[in-house]
Amino acid sequence: MDDYDVDAALQRALDRLTLLNDTATALVGTLDAVEGLRRVCRILVPQLADWCVADLVNQTGTVERVCITHMDREATLAGLLGPLPTLPESTVGPLSRVLSGARAMLLSAADVLTPGQSTDPFHAHNLKLFSQLGVGSMIVAPLRTRWQVLGALTVVRTADRPPLAEEDLALVEDLAHRIGLALDNARLHHETQRIAERLQLSLLPDLPDAGDLQIAARYAPAATTAEVGGDWYDSFLLPQGDTTLIIGDVTGHDLRAAVTMSHLRNMLRGIACDRQEPPGHILRRLDAAINALYDEITATCVYALISGPQRGPWQMHWALAGHPPPLLITPEGDTSYLDDALGPLLGVDAGPRISTTRALPAGSTILLYTDGLIERRSEPLYQGLTRLRQHATALARHPLENLCDQLLDSMAAESTDDVALLALRLPSPGATPDNPNTGANGTGMADIADPRHTPDIAQ
Repeated sequence: MDDYDVDAALQRALDRLTLLNDTATALVGTLDAVEGLRRVCRILVPQLADWCVADLVNQTGTVERVCITHMDREATLAGLLGPLPTLPESTVGPLSRVLSGARAMLLSAADVLTPGQSTDPFHAHNLKLFSQLGVGSMIVAPLRTRWQVLGALTVVRTADRPPLAEEDLALVEDLAHRIGLALDNARLHHETQRIAERLQLSLLPDLPDAGDLQIAARYAPAATTAEVGGDWYDSFLLPQGDTTLIIGDVTGHDLRAAVTMSHLRNMLRGIACDRQEPPGHILRRLDAAINALYDEITATCVYALISGPQRGPWQMHWALAGHPPPLLITPEGDTSYLDDALGPLLGVDAGPRISTTRALPAGSTILLYTDGLIERRSEPLYQGLTRLRQHATALARHPLENLCDQLLDSMAAESTDDVALLALRLPSPGATPDNPNTGANGTGMADIADPRHTPDIAQ
């Protein structure tokens, strides 16, 4: 072997190592299985192939074509993605054979475009693709884990390039193995997210029927993790008729935090119903219980009481334990943080705690929330608090359920923490029991359509 051949062999080896490194980087950069496949295909084309296809088998056994990448960006690929015909029991084409458990295959155009096999709808669908995009040589490799085949990767060169060889087959097999592991991790992460969300939601209570007072709540797991957290909300009616509004957050993002959250919520319920004392006294008793029963556990909490006759006026009596303050939103869109009655976190100091009282305007909304709604690592806290006030101003006259949904959509989509919301709205002036939102002008929530009442959110 002369120096030229040695240099060429070394260059081919370097190119393959670079390709493996690039695909590994693409796969670890996302936990979205389809996005990972798209990134890999964009690397393979045109470095290794003229076009490639990725197919996935879902949990019902159907096959979906999730990605097609072609060297010619103007190639017509519309209509080629989506579910494929049912995978046949008797395999004919290379894709159905690989999806049924066969090893990776290196094939020529003659091996693929064999007449008389198109009676199989699955293979006929793929023959149409091969004919449309052109095939000179191809490799079909299974995307498998130890237990199952998750899909297939098809890498194709047209007749205009040298055909794929055995060394390319080994490379694509290695790539397919890595992709299979990444797909398995992505699916496991997704399933863990669903389990964590179901567990967290199962620990949260049903909201009470508070008569003319409207109550809404939301919980959203962190968008970037699959961990359960300690965020919780609660609302119930006390024996004397007051309505409680409670929100809190136990330190930590693990199963222990979620279980502790459930314990604290139940303890707070018991103390509140038994003692019926001012909120500061109730939080002091909860703090004493935490210090006695739990080691190295801290939590934040807002405990508030809404009281008043059926038609008003109403007032709120509350205390804070290291938690972001409630937000008061008037029907006109004025907002203010109720940051009185501040106190330390629960589990830090079981000393006396203060409470404070404030009259509430008719038709106003009280919003309680956890820090995941407002905190971002890249900005100071006051920016998140300002952003929440801006959104709340714009949504002041929206129905309460819609207000909660809009806040989650606009502020929690990229949160790295769980988010809990609890909102209460008082009847409007002159409201009737049948329509608590109807004000003295009789127009009720129709005011939402009036742009004068929905100021633009500052960017």
